[in-house]
Amino acid sequence: MKTFTREAVRDQGSSVDNPWCIIDSVVYDLSELLDTHPGGEAVLRQIAGQDATSAFYSLHRQEVLASYSELVIGSIEGEKPQIITPQPGDLSPVPYAEPLWLRGEPFRSPYYNDSHRRLQKAARVFTDRYLVPEAKECEATGKLLSQELIDRMEKVGLLRMRLGPGKHLHARNLFDGAVKGEEFNYFHVVILAQEMARPMARGFQDANMAGMTIGLTVLLNFGPESEWKTRICDEVFSGQTKLCLAITEAFAGSDVTSIRTTAEKTPDGKHYIVNGTKKWITNGTWSDYFVTAVRTGEGISVILIERGEGVDTKSIKTSYSSTAGTALITFDNVKVPVENLLGKENDGIRMIFSNFNHERWAMCCSVLSQCRVVVEECLKWSNQRIVFGKRLIDQPVIRQKLAKMIALVESNQSWLESITHQMCNMPYTEQVRHLAGSIGLLKMSCTRAAHEIADESVQIWGGRGLTQTGMGRHIEMFNRTYKFDAILGGAEEVVADLGVRQAIKNFPKAML
Repeated sequence: MKTFTREAVRDQGSSVDNPWCIIDSVVYDLSELLDTHPGGEAVLRQIAGQDATSAFYSLHRQEVLASYSELVIGSIEGEKPQIITPQPGDLSPVPYAEPLWLRGEPFRSPYYNDSHRRLQKAARVFTDRYLVPEAKECEATGKLLSQELIDRMEKVGLLRMRLGPGKHLHARNLFDGAVKGEEFNYFHVVILAQEMARPMARGFQDANMAGMTIGLTVLLNFGPESEWKTRICDEVFSGQTKLCLAITEAFAGSDVTSIRTTAEKTPDGKHYIVNGTKKWITNGTWSDYFVTAVRTGEGISVILIERGEGVDTKSIKTSYSSTAGTALITFDNVKVPVENLLGKENDGIRMIFSNFNHERWAMCCSVLSQCRVVVEECLKWSNQRIVFGKRLIDQPVIRQKLAKMIALVESNQSWLESITHQMCNMPYTEQVRHLAGSIGLLKMSCTRAAHEIADESVQIWGGRGLTQTGMGRHIEMFNRTYKFDAILGGAEEVVADLGVRQAIKNFPKAML
C-alpha cells in the first residue's frame, strides 16, 4: 500500500474536485462520493485534506468503512490504525460487554468448562458470518428466513441443540465436535441463546425457528413413543418441515385456561374435529405443523395439527418485522386423527405450563444478551461522543445511568446461571414442580431490567437512539421491541404472580 505524509495528504487532498481524508491512519480518496454521499458534497469538502477520524466515528459505525474499502489509496507513513476491527468470533474488549465467565484471567466460573468455551467460539463465528447479514436483511424487508441458512444450522446441529439436552443429541455432530451430545447441558443452551440474540434483530430472532424451539419440546416430552413421533421430529429437525406452538387466542392470552378452540371427537372416535382461532402465533404463517391447545370436553388437551384443509393463516403486523411470521390461525372443521393427541386427554394444562418453563427461561437468556449489547453500545458511545466540550462519559449523570444498566445485566445474569445450575441437576419433572415460580420471577426481573435499560440507553444516545439506521440502530431496535419479551410467554404481571403464589404454596405452616 502506498504511504503518504500528513502534509502530502493536506496538500494533495484539499482539492475541491479530488478530496482526500485520513481515517484512523488510512487515506481515502472521496472523489467518487461527491455525487452520492447522503450528506452532500459540502460535508466531504469540509474535511478534505484533514484527519476525519473523530468526525467519521461520530456519525458512522465501523462496518461502514468495510463497504468503501475500494476508496483506500494508502496509509500514513509510520503510523498504524488504532481502531479495533472485530473479526468473526472475536470477544469484545469493552468492559461488561461479555459475561463474566468469558472475560478471561483472573475471572472464574464453576458452571462452564472447555466444551462450553468451544461451543461459544463456534456459535459466535457462526452468528457473525451467517446470522448477522441475513438478520439485517430480513428485519428490514420482512423476507423469510432462507432455507440455505436453515440448512447450515441443521448441518452443525444447531436446530437440535436449541431444544436442550436429551437423546435427540446423542451421537450427533455438534459444531464439528465442539461438544458431545451426551455431555450437552443447559449451560450450552444459554450460550446458544445468548449468541444468537446478538444480531439485535428481534423479528429475525423469532423468525429463526423460534416456533420449533418452543413447540417441538412438547412433542419430545409428551408425544407417544412411536414411529410417528420419530418421523415428525426428524422432519422438523431436518429444517425442511416447520412447526410452531399455537396456544394464544384473542380470547385468552396469558389466561390459557380460557381458550375457546374446541376439539370434538367424531362418533367413531377416530378423529377430532377442531374449530377455533389462534392469534399472535410466531412462525404461524409458514408452519407445516401446529402444536395446538384445544378444549376437549371438561378440560384442555394438546394435539398436533398438520396444515391442510380447513387450516388458514394470515399475517399479523406487529412492532417488529413480519419476517417472524406472526399469524392469525383459523381452524374450520379440521379433521385430526386421535393419534395426534400429545399426552393424555384433558391433561393439556400441565403440559403447557411445563413447557412454559423452557420457553420463559430461554427468553431470559436472549433478552439479557440484548441488554448486554446495549450496555456495550452505550459504553462505547459515551467514550466517543463529545458534547459541551466533554465526552459523555465525563458527565456524572451518564455514569450513573451506565452503573444502573450494568448492575441490572450482571445481577440477572447471575440469577439466570443459578437457576440453570438447578436445571442441570434436576429431572424435568422436578423442574416443573420446583422452578416454575423462580423462572417466572426471573423473567419478570429480566424484562423489567430491559425496560430500564431501553429507557436509559435512548437518553444516552439522543436522536440516534430513535433512528432505525446508522449509529444508534441497535438502541432503536431494542427500545421498540423489548416489550415482546415482557408479553410473550406470559405477561410480566402473570409470571410474577405465579412466582409469589408458588412461594405461598410452599410456605411452612409453622411460620404462621
